[in-house]
Amino acid sequence: MTQPAPHLVVLSGAGISAESGIQTFRASDGLWANHPIEEVATPEGWARDPERVLRFYDARRDQIRAARPNAAHRALANLEARGFEVSVITQNIDDFHERAGSRRVLHLHGEIMVSRSSVDARMRYPLGKRNIVIGDVCDQGSQLRPDVVWFGEEVPAFAEACDIVARADLLLVVGTSLAVMPAASLIDELPLAAACMLVDPDESLVVPPGVARLALPAGQGVPALTRQWQREGRLFVPQH
Repeated sequence: MTQPAPHLVVLSGAGISAESGIQTFRASDGLWANHPIEEVATPEGWARDPERVLRFYDARRDQIRAARPNAAHRALANLEARGFEVSVITQNIDDFHERAGSRRVLHLHGEIMVSRSSVDARMRYPLGKRNIVIGDVCDQGSQLRPDVVWFGEEVPAFAEACDIVARADLLLVVGTSLAVMPAASLIDELPLAAACMLVDPDESLVVPPGVARLALPAGQGVPALTRQWQREGRLFVPQH
């Protein structure tokens, strides 16, 4: 009986997209510096001024459309194309993983290239090259909003993410410091026999016990790892 292929689960965050030129919101010069969170990324901000919220996300969407997946995104997609079982759980709302070729991507915080009903989150509509304007409505007649999980809202995909991590042989954390909840708690779902590795250039970062680290940017570290795995035909944590 054929053994199932080892399962790589990738947890990606803002740092991987930053290498494609996308601003992070936590940096001092980041995306949110001139945009108060409560005004553009909360249900209350949407209720007060939906046009302002739409303009903010239109600008983000235009920036993402103009950018491209980087070497880290491409390396993960190539690994999958070479026959490895790869699942991506991303905190990012961009579509770089999909554009690079990854086929199993779960967005914890929603997708900026999708709109959804403001009253029923199950009603979702791909935007293609369009943006959202006031007057765009769902099939029930309610205004469309970005399909993004705002501060103060539940993360509907979290239970599915837990199930995916629970089936991992190796969890690769890229572009996130494991400080953003609830995503940071996903590491607790790892099977006892599974390994976890963090790719992050910040050598001052405190790494949880039992987590290996590679102190390189995503665009260097992830391709280096995937090349080793392809040469060996298996997943493993390199010894340094």
